[in-house]
Amino acid sequence: MADNDVLPWKMTVPHPAPASLADQIEDLLPQTQCTKCGYNGCRPYAEAIAAGSADINQCPPGGAQGIVRLAGLLGKKVIPLNPVNGLERPRSVAYIDESLCIGCTLCIQACPVDAIVGAAKQMHTVVTSLCTGCDLCVAPCPVDCIVMYPVSGDATGWDAWSQMDADDARARHDFRTQRLRREAEANDARLAAKAVAKMQEVTQEVPVTPDELAEKERKRAIIAAAMERARAKAAAASTDTAPPAPTTPKKDA
Repeated sequence: MADNDVLPWKMTVPHPAPASLADQIEDLLPQTQCTKCGYNGCRPYAEAIAAGSADINQCPPGGAQGIVRLAGLLGKKVIPLNPVNGLERPRSVAYIDESLCIGCTLCIQACPVDAIVGAAKQMHTVVTSLCTGCDLCVAPCPVDCIVMYPVSGDATGWDAWSQMDADDARARHDFRTQRLRREAEANDARLAAKAVAKMQEVTQEVPVTPDELAEKERKRAIIAAAMERARAKAAAASTDTAPPAPTTPKKDA
C-alpha cells in the first residue's frame, strides 16, 4: 500500500460543533420573524433568552405552547404570555388589494421571508403559502392596501403552525439575510472602485491657477473622507459581535 493511501476506517471525520444554548432555543421558536418579542427576529430573541436578558414569554406566535417548549428546555417555570408583546391569536396571512397597490415595493422590503412578489411601479401579490403572518408589511404600505386574514380557524400558537412551517420560514429568512448581505457588499465594492477611479482622475488633473489647485485639493479631501468612512464601516461590520439590542415590541395589528 502506498504511503499516501488512507484506509477508510482510519479516516478522521470531524464532529459537528455542539449546538449552543441560543441554537437550541432558536430551534423551538416559530420563525415568523415578526419582532413582537421586542427583538429584530427569532435569532436575536433566542440569543437574548440565552444571555438572560429576555424572558420566555415574549413570543405571541408561539403562544402558550411555545412557552412550555422553552420552559422545558431551560428548566424554567411556565408563565403566561406577556401582554406587552401581544396576544395569542389564530394565524393570519397578508392579502394585497391589487386594485389599490401602487408598486412602491415597501412591503417587499419589509417582508422577512420573501413572501411578496412584484416590482417597482407594478402590482404586488403575496404568496400565501410562504407568508408567516408577521404583518410587518402592513404598516409601511402608504395606501393601506394590505390586510391580514385569519386562516387557522380557532387554532392558535403551535396548533396553527408546524415545525415544518417553522423550518421552511427559517430557511427563507436566512437566505434573504445572506442575499441582502451579498448585495450590500457588492454595492460597497462598486462604490469603493468608483471612489478609487475618481481619486485617480482628480490626482491626474494639472491645475494652472491657485483656484484650480484649491479645487483639486477640495475634491481629493472629499473623496478621501468618503473612502475613510467606507473603510471604517467595513471594519465595524467585521468586528461587530455585540448581541443585538431589543427593539420596541411589535404588537399584533
